[in-house]
Amino acid sequence: MSSTLTTHILAQEDPGGIDGAIQSVFGPFVDFLETAVFFSVPVLGADLPLVVVWLVAGGVFCNVYLRVRPIKDAKQAIRAVRGMLAKKSDPGQVTSFQAFATELAGTIGLGNIAGVAVAITMGGPGASFWIATAGVLGMAVKLAEATLGQMFRRVNDDGTVAAGPMYFLEYGLKSIGKPKLGLSLGYFYAIGMAFAVMGAGNIFQANQVAMHLTDITGGEDSFLFGNGWIVGIAMAIPAAVVLIGGINSIANATSRLVPVMSVLYAVAVFVVLGFNFSEIPNAFVQIFQGAFTPEGISGGILGVAIIGIQRALFSNVAGVGTAALAHGVTKNRRPAEEGLVAAWEPFLDSVIVCTLTAIAIIVTGEHLNEGADGITLATNAFATVSYGFTFILTACIVLFAFSTVLSYCYYGQINFGYIFNDNKRAKQIYSVIYIIMIVVGASVSLDTVVRFSDATFFLVAIPNLLGIYLLAKPLRKEISSYREAAAAGKIEPVPEKDRVNLLDNGFPTKQTSKKD
Repeated sequence: MSSTLTTHILAQEDPGGIDGAIQSVFGPFVDFLETAVFFSVPVLGADLPLVVVWLVAGGVFCNVYLRVRPIKDAKQAIRAVRGMLAKKSDPGQVTSFQAFATELAGTIGLGNIAGVAVAITMGGPGASFWIATAGVLGMAVKLAEATLGQMFRRVNDDGTVAAGPMYFLEYGLKSIGKPKLGLSLGYFYAIGMAFAVMGAGNIFQANQVAMHLTDITGGEDSFLFGNGWIVGIAMAIPAAVVLIGGINSIANATSRLVPVMSVLYAVAVFVVLGFNFSEIPNAFVQIFQGAFTPEGISGGILGVAIIGIQRALFSNVAGVGTAALAHGVTKNRRPAEEGLVAAWEPFLDSVIVCTLTAIAIIVTGEHLNEGADGITLATNAFATVSYGFTFILTACIVLFAFSTVLSYCYYGQINFGYIFNDNKRAKQIYSVIYIIMIVVGASVSLDTVVRFSDATFFLVAIPNLLGIYLLAKPLRKEISSYREAAAAGKIEPVPEKDRVNLLDNGFPTKQTSKKD
Protein backbone atom coordinates (compact mmCIF):
# COMPACT_ATOMS: atom_id res chain seq x y z
CA MET A 1 0.00 0.00 0.00
CA SER A 2 1.25 3.48 -0.79
CA SER A 3 0.82 6.73 1.04
CA THR A 4 1.68 10.29 0.21
CA LEU A 5 2.89 10.62 3.80
CA THR A 6 5.78 8.24 3.24
CA THR A 7 6.44 7.78 -0.46
CA HIS A 8 6.32 10.02 -3.47
CA ILE A 9 5.40 9.72 -7.11
CA LEU A 10 8.65 9.58 -9.06
CA ALA A 11 7.33 10.35 -12.51
CA GLN A 12 8.27 13.66 -14.01
CA GLU A 13 5.26 15.96 -13.81
CA ASP A 14 4.12 18.19 -16.64
CA PRO A 15 2.27 21.17 -15.10
CA GLY A 16 0.70 21.97 -18.46
CA GLY A 17 -0.34 18.41 -19.28
CA ILE A 18 -2.73 15.89 -17.78
CA ASP A 19 -1.37 16.35 -14.27
CA GLY A 20 -1.78 20.10 -14.46
CA ALA A 21 -5.32 19.87 -15.81
CA ILE A 22 -6.43 17.49 -13.06
CA GLN A 23 -4.74 19.58 -10.39
CA SER A 24 -6.43 22.78 -11.57
CA VAL A 25 -9.90 21.21 -11.40
CA PHE A 26 -9.71 18.82 -8.45
CA GLY A 27 -6.65 20.08 -6.61
CA PRO A 28 -8.43 22.32 -4.07
CA PHE A 29 -10.89 19.55 -3.13
CA VAL A 30 -8.12 16.96 -2.80
CA ASP A 31 -6.09 19.38 -0.69
CA PHE A 32 -9.07 19.79 1.63
CA LEU A 33 -9.77 16.05 1.81
CA GLU A 34 -6.14 15.19 2.44
CA THR A 35 -5.88 17.82 5.16
CA ALA A 36 -9.05 16.54 6.83
CA VAL A 37 -8.22 12.83 6.70
CA PHE A 38 -4.59 13.24 7.76
CA PHE A 39 -5.28 16.09 10.19
CA SER A 40 -2.58 16.15 12.85
CA VAL A 41 -2.31 17.61 16.31
CA PRO A 42 0.98 18.57 17.97
CA VAL A 43 1.85 16.25 20.85
CA LEU A 44 5.16 16.56 22.72
CA GLY A 45 6.85 18.09 19.72
CA ALA A 46 5.52 15.57 17.19
CA ASP A 47 2.61 15.80 14.74
CA LEU A 48 0.12 13.05 15.52
CA PRO A 49 -2.36 12.24 12.69
CA LEU A 50 -5.80 11.55 14.15
CA VAL A 51 -6.42 8.77 11.63
CA VAL A 52 -3.45 6.96 13.18
CA VAL A 53 -5.02 7.41 16.63
CA TRP A 54 -8.31 6.00 15.28
CA LEU A 55 -6.59 2.94 13.80
CA VAL A 56 -4.39 2.29 16.83
CA ALA A 57 -7.39 2.66 19.15
CA GLY A 58 -9.20 0.06 17.06
CA GLY A 59 -6.24 -2.29 17.38
CA VAL A 60 -6.04 -1.88 21.14
CA PHE A 61 -9.79 -2.41 21.52
CA CYS A 62 -9.80 -5.57 19.40
CA ASN A 63 -6.78 -7.02 21.21
CA VAL A 64 -8.33 -6.49 24.64
CA TYR A 65 -11.99 -7.24 23.89
CA LEU A 66 -11.43 -10.26 21.65
CA ARG A 67 -8.65 -11.67 23.84
CA VAL A 68 -6.31 -12.28 20.93
CA ARG A 69 -4.08 -15.35 21.35
CA PRO A 70 -2.41 -16.12 18.01
CA ILE A 71 -0.16 -18.89 19.33
CA LYS A 72 -3.01 -20.85 20.95
CA ASP A 73 -5.16 -20.36 17.86
CA ALA A 74 -2.35 -21.28 15.44
CA LYS A 75 -3.34 -24.96 15.20
CA GLN A 76 -6.85 -24.12 14.00
CA ALA A 77 -5.54 -21.42 11.68
CA ILE A 78 -3.17 -23.91 10.03
CA ARG A 79 -5.95 -26.48 9.64
CA ALA A 80 -8.21 -23.84 8.09
CA VAL A 81 -5.61 -22.51 5.64
CA ARG A 82 -4.82 -26.09 4.55
CA GLY A 83 -8.48 -26.62 3.70
CA MET A 84 -8.99 -29.34 6.29
CA LEU A 85 -12.10 -27.71 7.76
CA ALA A 86 -14.02 -26.80 4.59
CA LYS A 87 -16.15 -28.85 2.23
CA LYS A 88 -16.18 -28.40 -1.51
CA SER A 89 -19.95 -28.02 -1.26
CA ASP A 90 -19.76 -25.08 1.17
CA PRO A 91 -20.84 -21.68 -0.19
CA GLY A 92 -17.96 -19.57 -1.43
CA GLN A 93 -15.61 -19.12 -4.35
CA VAL A 94 -12.10 -19.55 -2.93
CA THR A 95 -10.13 -21.47 -0.32
CA SER A 96 -8.73 -19.97 2.87
CA PHE A 97 -5.23 -20.13 1.44
CA GLN A 98 -6.31 -18.32 -1.72
CA ALA A 99 -7.95 -15.57 0.35
CA PHE A 100 -4.83 -15.40 2.52
CA ALA A 101 -2.68 -14.98 -0.60
CA THR A 102 -5.03 -12.42 -2.14
CA GLU A 103 -4.91 -10.25 0.96
CA LEU A 104 -1.12 -10.54 1.23
CA ALA A 105 -0.85 -9.69 -2.47
CA GLY A 106 -2.49 -6.37 -1.69
CA THR A 107 -0.54 -5.56 1.46
CA ILE A 108 2.92 -6.85 0.53
CA GLY A 109 3.71 -4.22 -2.06
CA LEU A 110 6.09 -1.44 -2.87
CA GLY A 111 5.41 0.11 0.53
CA ASN A 112 7.25 -2.81 2.13
CA ILE A 113 10.34 -1.82 0.18
CA ALA A 114 10.22 1.91 -0.61
CA GLY A 115 7.96 2.95 2.26
CA VAL A 116 9.98 1.18 4.93
CA ALA A 117 13.26 2.54 3.55
CA VAL A 118 11.94 6.11 3.71
CA ALA A 119 10.54 5.53 7.22
CA ILE A 120 13.98 4.42 8.42
CA THR A 121 15.65 7.52 6.98
CA MET A 122 13.00 9.76 8.58
CA GLY A 123 12.70 8.10 11.97
CA GLY A 124 15.99 6.29 12.26
CA PRO A 125 16.48 2.53 12.82
CA GLY A 126 14.08 2.63 15.79
CA ALA A 127 11.15 3.14 13.41
CA SER A 128 11.40 -0.52 12.39
CA PHE A 129 10.68 -1.60 15.97
CA TRP A 130 7.42 0.37 15.95
CA ILE A 131 6.54 -0.96 12.50
CA ALA A 132 6.74 -4.50 13.91
CA THR A 133 4.86 -3.51 17.07
CA ALA A 134 2.01 -2.06 15.02
CA GLY A 135 1.99 -5.24 12.93
CA VAL A 136 1.34 -7.32 16.04
CA LEU A 137 -1.36 -4.85 17.12
CA GLY A 138 -3.05 -5.14 13.72
CA MET A 139 -3.50 -8.91 14.02
CA ALA A 140 -6.60 -8.46 16.18
CA VAL A 141 -8.17 -6.02 13.72
CA LYS A 142 -7.79 -8.44 10.82
CA LEU A 143 -9.25 -11.17 13.03
CA ALA A 144 -12.33 -9.01 13.57
CA GLU A 145 -12.68 -7.93 9.93
CA ALA A 146 -12.45 -11.41 8.43
CA THR A 147 -14.79 -12.94 11.00
CA LEU A 148 -17.43 -10.25 10.46
CA GLY A 149 -17.00 -10.63 6.71
CA GLN A 150 -18.02 -14.26 7.11
CA MET A 151 -20.76 -13.69 9.69
CA PHE A 152 -22.67 -11.18 7.60
CA ARG A 153 -22.36 -12.00 3.93
CA ARG A 154 -24.80 -12.66 1.12
CA VAL A 155 -25.00 -16.22 -0.17
CA ASN A 156 -26.50 -16.43 -3.66
CA ASP A 157 -28.61 -19.29 -4.96
CA ASP A 158 -25.70 -20.62 -7.03
CA GLY A 159 -23.45 -20.87 -3.97
CA THR A 160 -21.38 -17.79 -4.78
CA VAL A 161 -20.90 -15.23 -2.04
CA ALA A 162 -20.71 -11.44 -1.84
CA ALA A 163 -18.93 -10.10 1.22
CA GLY A 164 -17.01 -7.20 2.69
CA PRO A 165 -17.40 -4.36 5.20
CA MET A 166 -20.31 -2.89 3.22
CA TYR A 167 -22.23 -6.15 3.75
CA PHE A 168 -21.40 -6.61 7.43
CA LEU A 169 -22.30 -2.96 7.97
CA GLU A 170 -25.65 -3.37 6.21
CA TYR A 171 -26.64 -6.84 7.45
CA GLY A 172 -24.83 -6.71 10.77
CA LEU A 173 -26.22 -3.39 11.94
CA LYS A 174 -29.66 -4.43 10.72
CA SER A 175 -29.44 -7.46 13.01
CA ILE A 176 -28.98 -5.17 16.03
CA GLY A 177 -31.76 -2.79 15.07
CA LYS A 178 -29.82 -0.14 13.14
CA PRO A 179 -30.78 -0.78 9.48
CA LYS A 180 -30.61 2.83 8.24
CA LEU A 181 -27.23 3.46 9.81
CA GLY A 182 -25.90 0.17 8.42
CA LEU A 183 -27.07 0.90 4.89
CA SER A 184 -25.66 4.42 4.98
CA LEU A 185 -22.29 3.28 6.29
CA GLY A 186 -22.25 0.41 3.78
CA TYR A 187 -22.66 2.75 0.83
CA PHE A 188 -20.18 5.21 2.31
CA TYR A 189 -17.60 2.45 2.56
CA ALA A 190 -18.29 1.02 -0.91
CA ILE A 191 -18.08 4.37 -2.70
CA GLY A 192 -14.91 5.35 -0.86
CA MET A 193 -13.17 2.01 -1.41
CA ALA A 194 -14.07 1.84 -5.11
CA PHE A 195 -12.30 5.17 -5.64
CA ALA A 196 -9.43 4.43 -3.25
CA VAL A 197 -8.11 1.30 -4.93
CA MET A 198 -8.27 2.95 -8.35
CA GLY A 199 -5.26 5.09 -7.48
CA ALA A 200 -3.37 2.96 -4.96
CA GLY A 201 -3.88 -0.32 -6.79
CA ASN A 202 -3.03 0.56 -10.38
CA ILE A 203 -1.85 4.13 -11.00
CA PHE A 204 0.73 4.24 -8.21
CA GLN A 205 1.99 0.68 -8.78
CA ALA A 206 2.38 1.11 -12.54
CA ASN A 207 4.03 4.50 -12.11
CA GLN A 208 6.63 3.22 -9.65
CA VAL A 209 7.47 0.19 -11.79
CA ALA A 210 7.83 2.36 -14.89
CA MET A 211 10.10 4.82 -13.09
CA HIS A 212 12.26 2.07 -11.61
CA LEU A 213 12.69 0.30 -14.94
CA THR A 214 13.53 3.63 -16.55
CA ASP A 215 16.15 4.35 -13.89
CA ILE A 216 17.93 1.01 -14.16
CA THR A 217 17.99 1.13 -17.97
CA GLY A 218 19.71 4.48 -18.25
CA GLY A 219 17.46 7.17 -16.79
CA GLU A 220 16.98 9.99 -19.28
CA ASP A 221 18.95 7.97 -21.84
CA SER A 222 16.68 4.94 -21.46
CA PHE A 223 14.34 3.97 -24.27
CA LEU A 224 11.63 3.93 -21.60
CA PHE A 225 12.12 7.60 -20.72
CA GLY A 226 8.97 9.35 -21.83
CA ASN A 227 7.56 6.00 -22.97
CA GLY A 228 6.21 4.64 -19.70
CA TRP A 229 3.13 3.48 -21.58
CA ILE A 230 5.21 0.52 -22.79
CA VAL A 231 5.56 -0.68 -19.20
CA GLY A 232 1.87 0.08 -18.64
CA ILE A 233 0.81 -2.11 -21.54
CA ALA A 234 3.20 -4.87 -20.42
CA MET A 235 1.47 -4.86 -17.04
CA ALA A 236 -2.07 -4.28 -18.31
CA ILE A 237 -2.25 -7.21 -20.73
CA PRO A 238 -1.47 -10.03 -18.24
CA ALA A 239 -3.54 -8.22 -15.61
CA ALA A 240 -6.52 -8.15 -17.98
CA VAL A 241 -6.14 -11.86 -18.71
CA VAL A 242 -6.29 -12.63 -14.99
CA LEU A 243 -8.95 -10.07 -14.03
CA ILE A 244 -11.41 -11.20 -16.69
CA GLY A 245 -11.82 -14.46 -14.77
CA GLY A 246 -13.03 -12.74 -11.60
CA ILE A 247 -12.16 -13.73 -8.03
CA ASN A 248 -11.40 -17.36 -8.89
CA SER A 249 -8.82 -16.34 -11.49
CA ILE A 250 -7.37 -13.62 -9.23
CA ALA A 251 -7.13 -16.04 -6.29
CA ASN A 252 -5.43 -18.67 -8.44
CA ALA A 253 -2.88 -16.12 -9.63
CA THR A 254 -2.12 -14.57 -6.24
CA SER A 255 -1.92 -17.95 -4.50
CA ARG A 256 0.97 -18.77 -6.83
CA LEU A 257 2.56 -15.32 -7.00
CA VAL A 258 2.67 -14.54 -3.28
CA PRO A 259 4.72 -17.57 -2.16
CA VAL A 260 7.18 -17.08 -5.04
CA MET A 261 7.70 -13.35 -4.56
CA SER A 262 7.84 -13.58 -0.76
CA VAL A 263 10.44 -16.36 -0.75
CA LEU A 264 12.45 -14.66 -3.50
CA TYR A 265 12.56 -11.39 -1.57
CA ALA A 266 13.37 -13.08 1.75
CA VAL A 267 16.22 -15.13 0.25
CA ALA A 268 17.58 -12.05 -1.52
CA VAL A 269 17.57 -10.03 1.71
CA PHE A 270 19.32 -12.87 3.55
CA VAL A 271 22.02 -12.77 0.90
CA VAL A 272 22.42 -9.03 1.49
CA LEU A 273 22.65 -9.70 5.22
CA GLY A 274 25.21 -12.43 4.58
CA PHE A 275 27.44 -9.99 2.71
CA ASN A 276 27.10 -7.53 5.60
CA PHE A 277 27.05 -10.12 8.39
CA SER A 278 29.36 -8.21 10.75
CA GLU A 279 26.90 -5.30 10.89
CA ILE A 280 23.86 -7.35 11.96
CA PRO A 281 24.44 -7.20 15.76
CA ASN A 282 24.96 -3.46 15.57
CA ALA A 283 21.79 -3.11 13.48
CA PHE A 284 19.67 -4.67 16.24
CA VAL A 285 21.35 -2.41 18.81
CA GLN A 286 20.48 0.61 16.68
CA ILE A 287 16.89 -0.59 16.30
CA PHE A 288 16.23 -0.96 20.01
CA GLN A 289 18.18 2.11 21.04
CA GLY A 290 16.50 4.16 18.34
CA ALA A 291 13.05 2.95 19.38
CA PHE A 292 13.33 4.28 22.93
CA THR A 293 16.18 6.80 22.93
CA PRO A 294 16.15 8.35 19.46
CA GLU A 295 18.56 11.14 18.62
CA GLY A 296 17.78 14.02 16.27
CA ILE A 297 14.16 12.95 15.71
CA SER A 298 11.45 15.58 16.18
CA GLY A 299 9.22 14.55 19.07
CA GLY A 300 11.70 12.03 20.48
CA ILE A 301 10.29 8.57 21.22
CA LEU A 302 6.76 9.67 20.26
CA GLY A 303 8.01 11.05 16.97
CA VAL A 304 9.78 7.86 15.94
CA ALA A 305 6.84 5.75 17.16
CA ILE A 306 4.43 7.78 15.01
CA ILE A 307 6.62 7.30 11.93
CA GLY A 308 6.91 3.55 12.50
CA ILE A 309 3.28 2.90 13.43
CA GLN A 310 2.09 5.06 10.56
CA ARG A 311 4.22 3.10 8.08
CA ALA A 312 2.91 -0.23 9.40
CA LEU A 313 -0.71 0.89 9.19
CA PHE A 314 -0.21 2.10 5.64
CA SER A 315 1.41 -1.23 4.77
CA ASN A 316 -0.84 -3.85 6.38
CA VAL A 317 -3.99 -1.61 6.24
CA ALA A 318 -5.46 -3.23 9.36
CA GLY A 319 -8.65 -1.29 9.98
CA VAL A 320 -9.42 -0.50 6.34
CA GLY A 321 -11.53 -3.63 5.83
CA THR A 322 -9.70 -5.48 3.06
CA ALA A 323 -9.57 -8.68 5.15
CA ALA A 324 -13.37 -8.86 5.07
CA LEU A 325 -13.31 -8.47 1.28
CA ALA A 326 -10.76 -11.24 0.76
CA HIS A 327 -11.83 -13.73 3.42
CA GLY A 328 -15.57 -13.17 3.27
CA VAL A 329 -15.91 -15.22 0.07
CA THR A 330 -14.11 -18.36 1.24
CA LYS A 331 -15.57 -21.80 1.81
CA ASN A 332 -15.63 -22.76 5.48
CA ARG A 333 -17.81 -24.12 8.28
CA ARG A 334 -17.43 -21.36 10.89
CA PRO A 335 -16.76 -17.60 10.41
CA ALA A 336 -14.11 -17.45 13.13
CA GLU A 337 -11.88 -19.82 11.15
CA GLU A 338 -11.21 -17.10 8.59
CA GLY A 339 -10.50 -14.59 11.32
CA LEU A 340 -7.83 -16.85 12.79
CA VAL A 341 -6.18 -17.14 9.37
CA ALA A 342 -6.39 -13.41 8.55
CA ALA A 343 -4.85 -12.48 11.90
CA TRP A 344 -1.45 -13.66 10.68
CA GLU A 345 -1.37 -11.33 7.66
CA PRO A 346 -0.15 -8.17 9.49
CA PHE A 347 2.49 -10.32 11.17
CA LEU A 348 3.90 -11.53 7.86
CA ASP A 349 3.58 -8.09 6.27
CA SER A 350 4.82 -5.74 8.98
CA VAL A 351 6.82 -7.96 11.30
CA ILE A 352 8.56 -10.22 8.76
CA VAL A 353 8.77 -8.45 5.38
CA CYS A 354 9.09 -4.88 6.67
CA THR A 355 11.70 -5.93 9.23
CA LEU A 356 13.74 -7.71 6.55
CA THR A 357 13.76 -4.51 4.50
CA ALA A 358 14.67 -2.40 7.52
CA ILE A 359 17.62 -4.58 8.55
CA ALA A 360 18.94 -4.65 4.97
CA ILE A 361 18.79 -0.86 4.84
CA ILE A 362 20.49 -0.47 8.24
CA VAL A 363 23.34 -2.98 7.82
CA THR A 364 24.31 -1.36 4.51
CA GLY A 365 24.21 2.14 6.00
CA GLU A 366 21.60 3.35 3.55
CA HIS A 367 19.46 4.75 6.37
CA LEU A 368 21.99 7.60 6.53
CA ASN A 369 21.36 8.48 2.88
CA GLU A 370 18.85 11.26 3.49
CA GLY A 371 16.91 12.66 0.57
CA ALA A 372 17.00 9.54 -1.61
CA ASP A 373 13.74 7.85 -2.55
CA GLY A 374 12.90 4.47 -1.04
CA ILE A 375 13.51 2.32 -4.09
CA THR A 376 16.92 3.92 -4.62
CA LEU A 377 17.84 3.12 -1.00
CA ALA A 378 16.81 -0.51 -1.44
CA THR A 379 18.65 -0.73 -4.77
CA ASN A 380 21.83 0.61 -3.17
CA ALA A 381 21.50 -1.94 -0.36
CA PHE A 382 21.21 -4.82 -2.85
CA ALA A 383 24.14 -3.41 -4.82
CA THR A 384 26.44 -4.18 -1.88
CA VAL A 385 26.29 -7.78 -3.11
CA SER A 386 26.83 -6.88 -6.77
CA TYR A 387 25.30 -4.66 -9.40
CA GLY A 388 23.70 -7.67 -11.06
CA PHE A 389 22.03 -8.61 -7.77
CA THR A 390 19.89 -5.46 -8.00
CA PHE A 391 17.94 -7.11 -10.82
CA ILE A 392 16.53 -9.55 -8.25
CA LEU A 393 15.14 -6.52 -6.44
CA THR A 394 13.70 -5.37 -9.77
CA ALA A 395 11.94 -8.72 -10.15
CA CYS A 396 10.53 -8.38 -6.62
CA ILE A 397 9.34 -4.84 -7.32
CA VAL A 398 7.53 -5.94 -10.48
CA LEU A 399 5.95 -8.97 -8.76
CA PHE A 400 4.93 -6.97 -5.68
CA ALA A 401 3.33 -4.28 -7.84
CA PHE A 402 1.59 -6.73 -10.17
CA SER A 403 0.09 -8.77 -7.33
CA THR A 404 -1.23 -5.56 -5.74
CA VAL A 405 -2.80 -4.59 -9.07
CA LEU A 406 -4.71 -7.88 -9.11
CA SER A 407 -6.00 -7.94 -5.55
CA TYR A 408 -6.99 -4.27 -5.49
CA CYS A 409 -8.98 -4.63 -8.69
CA TYR A 410 -11.06 -7.32 -7.00
CA TYR A 411 -11.62 -5.05 -4.01
CA GLY A 412 -12.76 -2.29 -6.34
CA GLN A 413 -15.00 -4.62 -8.36
CA ILE A 414 -16.88 -5.96 -5.35
CA ASN A 415 -17.43 -2.49 -3.90
CA PHE A 416 -18.53 -1.02 -7.21
CA GLY A 417 -20.86 -3.97 -7.66
CA TYR A 418 -22.40 -3.30 -4.24
CA ILE A 419 -23.20 0.28 -5.25
CA PHE A 420 -25.08 -1.00 -8.32
CA ASN A 421 -26.79 -3.97 -6.66
CA ASP A 422 -24.15 -6.49 -7.75
CA ASN A 423 -24.64 -5.61 -11.42
CA LYS A 424 -22.21 -7.62 -13.57
CA ARG A 425 -22.03 -4.95 -16.26
CA ALA A 426 -21.01 -2.37 -13.65
CA LYS A 427 -18.20 -4.64 -12.48
CA GLN A 428 -17.02 -5.13 -16.07
CA ILE A 429 -16.99 -1.38 -16.72
CA TYR A 430 -15.00 -0.85 -13.54
CA SER A 431 -12.47 -3.49 -14.58
CA VAL A 432 -12.00 -1.92 -18.02
CA ILE A 433 -11.39 1.53 -16.52
CA TYR A 434 -9.05 0.01 -13.94
CA ILE A 435 -6.96 -1.71 -16.64
CA ILE A 436 -6.80 1.44 -18.80
CA MET A 437 -5.55 3.41 -15.80
CA ILE A 438 -2.61 1.00 -15.46
CA VAL A 439 -1.32 2.30 -18.80
CA VAL A 440 -2.15 5.91 -17.94
CA GLY A 441 -0.50 5.60 -14.52
CA ALA A 442 2.73 4.33 -16.08
CA SER A 443 2.80 7.28 -18.45
CA VAL A 444 2.09 10.26 -16.17
CA SER A 445 2.19 10.78 -12.42
CA LEU A 446 -1.48 11.72 -11.78
CA ASP A 447 -0.28 12.90 -8.38
CA THR A 448 -3.64 14.48 -7.51
CA VAL A 449 -5.47 11.22 -8.23
CA VAL A 450 -3.09 9.20 -6.06
CA ARG A 451 -3.39 11.73 -3.23
CA PHE A 452 -7.18 11.49 -3.48
CA SER A 453 -7.10 7.68 -3.39
CA ASP A 454 -4.73 7.66 -0.41
CA ALA A 455 -6.98 9.98 1.57
CA THR A 456 -10.09 8.02 0.63
CA PHE A 457 -8.38 4.74 1.51
CA PHE A 458 -8.08 5.78 5.13
CA LEU A 459 -11.38 7.63 5.19
CA VAL A 460 -13.15 4.27 4.88
CA ALA A 461 -11.47 3.16 8.11
CA ILE A 462 -14.08 5.27 9.90
CA PRO A 463 -17.16 3.21 8.93
CA ASN A 464 -15.19 -0.06 9.02
CA LEU A 465 -13.97 0.33 12.60
CA LEU A 466 -17.28 1.84 13.67
CA GLY A 467 -18.95 -1.34 12.44
CA ILE A 468 -16.50 -3.45 14.45
CA TYR A 469 -17.28 -1.46 17.60
CA LEU A 470 -21.04 -1.75 17.13
CA LEU A 471 -20.90 -5.46 16.31
CA ALA A 472 -18.34 -6.29 18.99
CA LYS A 473 -20.72 -8.41 21.11
CA PRO A 474 -21.84 -10.88 18.42
CA LEU A 475 -18.28 -10.87 17.10
CA ARG A 476 -16.79 -11.91 20.44
CA LYS A 477 -19.54 -14.49 20.92
CA GLU A 478 -18.68 -16.13 17.60
CA ILE A 479 -14.95 -16.21 18.31
CA SER A 480 -15.37 -17.41 21.91
CA SER A 481 -17.81 -20.16 20.97
CA TYR A 482 -15.48 -21.37 18.23
CA ARG A 483 -12.52 -21.51 20.61
CA GLU A 484 -14.59 -23.45 23.14
CA ALA A 485 -15.70 -25.92 20.47
CA ALA A 486 -12.12 -26.35 19.24
CA ALA A 487 -10.84 -26.88 22.78
CA ALA A 488 -13.53 -29.52 23.34
CA GLY A 489 -12.50 -31.35 20.16
CA LYS A 490 -15.79 -30.61 18.42
CA ILE A 491 -14.18 -29.08 15.30
CA GLU A 492 -13.31 -32.17 13.30
CA PRO A 493 -11.50 -32.18 9.95
CA VAL A 494 -13.67 -32.76 6.91
CA PRO A 495 -13.18 -36.18 5.25
CA GLU A 496 -10.38 -35.88 2.71
CA LYS A 497 -12.56 -36.78 -0.27
CA ASP A 498 -14.95 -33.91 0.54
CA ARG A 499 -12.54 -31.19 1.59
CA VAL A 500 -10.98 -28.40 -0.42
CA ASN A 501 -7.20 -28.16 -0.67
CA LEU A 502 -4.85 -25.21 -0.88
CA LEU A 503 -5.59 -24.30 -4.49
CA ASP A 504 -8.66 -26.34 -5.44
CA ASN A 505 -11.94 -25.14 -3.99
CA GLY A 506 -14.10 -27.51 -6.00
CA PHE A 507 -15.99 -24.58 -7.58
CA PRO A 508 -18.26 -24.68 -9.42
CA THR A 509 -20.27 -27.53 -7.99
CA LYS A 510 -23.81 -27.98 -6.77
CA GLN A 511 -23.55 -26.21 -3.47
CA THR A 512 -25.49 -26.04 -0.30
CA SER A 513 -26.75 -22.80 1.12
CA LYS A 514 -26.69 -21.48 4.59
CA LYS A 515 -28.00 -18.45 6.35
CA ASP A 516 -25.20 -16.04 7.26
